[in-house]
Amino acid sequence: MTKPILSASLLPLLALAGCSLAPHYTRPEVAAAPAWKPVDGWQPANPSDQAPRTDWWSGFGDRTLDDLIVRAHAHNQTIAQAAATYRQARAITREARASLFPTVSASGSVTHSESGGSRTIVTNGVASSGGGSAQTSYRVGLDGSWQPDLFGQIANTVANARATEQARRADLASAQLAIDGELATNYLGLRATDAQIISLSATVEAYERSLQIATNRYNAGIAPHSDVFQGQSQLASARSDFEGQKRTRAQFEDAIAVLVGENAAAFSLPPVPGWAPTTPEVPVAVPSTLLERRPDIAAAERQVAAANAQIGVDRAAFFPTLNLTGSGGFNNDTLSGLFSSAASLWSVGASLAQTIFDAGARRARVAADRAAYDAAVANYRQVTLAAFQDVQDNLAATAILARQEALLREASVAADRSEASVRFQYQSGIVVYTDVVSAQATALAARRALIQIQSDRQTTAVALIQALGGGWQAGMPTVR
Repeated sequence: MTKPILSASLLPLLALAGCSLAPHYTRPEVAAAPAWKPVDGWQPANPSDQAPRTDWWSGFGDRTLDDLIVRAHAHNQTIAQAAATYRQARAITREARASLFPTVSASGSVTHSESGGSRTIVTNGVASSGGGSAQTSYRVGLDGSWQPDLFGQIANTVANARATEQARRADLASAQLAIDGELATNYLGLRATDAQIISLSATVEAYERSLQIATNRYNAGIAPHSDVFQGQSQLASARSDFEGQKRTRAQFEDAIAVLVGENAAAFSLPPVPGWAPTTPEVPVAVPSTLLERRPDIAAAERQVAAANAQIGVDRAAFFPTLNLTGSGGFNNDTLSGLFSSAASLWSVGASLAQTIFDAGARRARVAADRAAYDAAVANYRQVTLAAFQDVQDNLAATAILARQEALLREASVAADRSEASVRFQYQSGIVVYTDVVSAQATALAARRALIQIQSDRQTTAVALIQALGGGWQAGMPTVR
């Protein structure tokens, strides 16, 4: 009569298996505008089959940058750390899922005992002294246990672990995107610095020629000594700027070394003769698609899902837990008769456990879980709003910088012509040397500003691509 009664008493509880006490999860809503603010410079995108989609850095057309990105993916320690954290989260998910299934263990023993002697020794047939009766017992068996998931505690633990795993995977993608962007920004900054060094080198040579002209005129008695002093001061300042740019280049180079996982002391990137900046056109999706593209948004949303599942885990603590156990095997005094039917044995059992009093600890845990969920929702919304701002800021900057570059190019051409004209007039005795210094300073400033704005356009393109989540698909509008 025992087995039917036991089975009947457990049926109502087993019928509850799989019930979840976690709140129904839906992704938190975030107000997304139907479109970005209009920015001059937009045009319909018509990317070809060769247009970059996932390897966005290839849009800059620089093989050295492509190679550096590959090296960073293989050796960057921030990416390696994020990858290890993701693998850890995957293992934790597998561990949590294992709790849904029974555990089975095997055992075997040999027991030898004696009575009536000086002592009795048990286990593994060790000899003992003394007389009396002796007995050896052999036993093999299997033991199993299972905790049915009556109220979804285990299922929600798995859901929590799986959502956390997905968040860690998004964190890995976010780390890769951040390192890619930082590496591209530093590399493009280094190449812009190379351009500044070339420009300053040419400027130093021009200033040396101007100083020689002023010196010759002074020696001929047709120019004051102050012209020579002005030329010397101007030349020294240009040489100082030249040295400063070399220092900046070294800093960029060292930063790149760390990003690709190499020792800065053993790393170098030589200048590339004839290198010219290339700024890709960046397709831009509508705001709502940003929620599907940015890994940091994905990570924040998965943290919300994990927090929601944790509520179900701790709510299940208000209900009893059921444990089913069973064992079976063989026990005999002789090894030859160990596996006979007469030597078989088995047992089954069930136990229920329920916390009756905990001074409000369980209720406090659930309250803490709900607060953690609210915090995760707030973080998700904040990350999303910041992402919208990030795109809008870089979108506006991209269009404005393009117009600025065109204007600065005109200014640089005009300043170079003015410098050449004033220098000729000085040699002809029409203007004073102060006019030469002023024209040369204006031309140098315009050239350096043009190089800087070209670099700004490139780094802003990198920032916009990062803000969009990296990569793109066909059919998006683009901004130059």
